[in-house]
Amino acid sequence: MKIISPTQHGYLDYVTVILLLVAPTLIGLTGIAAITAYVLACIHLTMTLITDFPLGIAKLIPFSVHGWVERAVGPALVLLPFVLGFGTPARKFYIAVGIVIILVGLFTDYEQNQ
Repeated sequence: MKIISPTQHGYLDYVTVILLLVAPTLIGLTGIAAITAYVLACIHLTMTLITDFPLGIAKLIPFSVHGWVERAVGPALVLLPFVLGFGTPARKFYIAVGIVIILVGLFTDYEQNQ
């Protein structure tokens, strides 16, 4: 069941960017874990701004492609803390963000007419 519209997905994308930007300060991410959060925030913001959906600005990539990128990123974020050896706060954060991205992806209608 696809209960998240493209517009709702856009709002969630911008919330994700903010979360990634404030996470290092809020939960004490340092080093590579903090740098990764900032880089991901920039990438996620760029993807959101160039996606062809209601809250995108440049509309360069189809929303369905945006969805496929997120389908890859969600599982990658779950694995990332183990690959990079992050400590507990960072590990929990990246696993949680990865799971949320996976769930949002499962419930978003990437084919809905905008």
